[in-house]
Amino acid sequence: MSAITQPHEEPLQQRLEAAMAQVNRVLLGKPRQVKLAFTCLIAGGHLLLEDVPGVGKTTLAHALAATFALEFQRVQFTSDLLPSDIIGVSVYERETGQFRFHPGPIFTGLLLADEINRASPKTQSALLEAMAEDQVTIDGQTHALAQPFFVVATQNPLDLNGTFPLPDSQLDRFMLRLSLDYPDAAAERALLTGSDRRDLLAQLNPQLDGNALIGLHRRAQAITASAALLDYLQALLAASRRHADIRVGLSPRAGLALLGAARAWALLSGRSHVLPEDIQALFVPLAAHRLLPARGVNGDTLARQLLAEVAVD
Repeated sequence: MSAITQPHEEPLQQRLEAAMAQVNRVLLGKPRQVKLAFTCLIAGGHLLLEDVPGVGKTTLAHALAATFALEFQRVQFTSDLLPSDIIGVSVYERETGQFRFHPGPIFTGLLLADEINRASPKTQSALLEAMAEDQVTIDGQTHALAQPFFVVATQNPLDLNGTFPLPDSQLDRFMLRLSLDYPDAAAERALLTGSDRRDLLAQLNPQLDGNALIGLHRRAQAITASAALLDYLQALLAASRRHADIRVGLSPRAGLALLGAARAWALLSGRSHVLPEDIQALFVPLAAHRLLPARGVNGDTLARQLLAEVAVD
């Protein structure tokens, strides 16, 4: 009997399934994207949602925060947003003769960085230290962020007016990049005839909390990855570094992220071991935004080419 299906762990697994079902009731017709979002959170990663406005990106972030009982802050990124508007600022107090730090909205459980690519690169980079090290530094003082801490960022396509591309170092901090896309006809009809999404969000009940999410992360880390599975993962990384159409391939950090995400995906699938299919399910959303093309081919196409070219032994 696997570690996932032992009787004393069934309630947590059932709560996890209930949590996914709740989010799927709000974000209709997107079960794969919901599972990928849960995978990202359980693996301890940050999530980038890239799509046109109005397809449910903000709704997904709200639903995740409510379902996991995470403190939620939303920052609307604009061209005049300053780093201090996100991180916080030290203010001099004449009464004490000292500076007092006033924390910004980044001190939360889940930060929604809405339309992140509408802000300047300087403001975008204000998230880097927080996403990489779970801390921020202000005036030489380091302030730790509470755990768990997640960034869910939304991004509009770059052909829309007033957008700035995210730098490669910033993109690398997002474990997965997802596109929700338009709903199918059945899901869109349900949206048109059903309740307002804001009303549904207000009715969501926490199914798990931050401590349970940390526990799920530890369980995912214990999922078995065989030597053959690691051989396959390394073959994908190596292929990305020698591909003629890829200028910069996947880094070891990307490999660690892929392994961590695959373990979380296996956990959500009710297994105690990682399969090559888990790697394949995650490879495009994990790798595409990290690949730097040498020519005009986009990252999604390159990632799919790598999957097709690298065989599973």
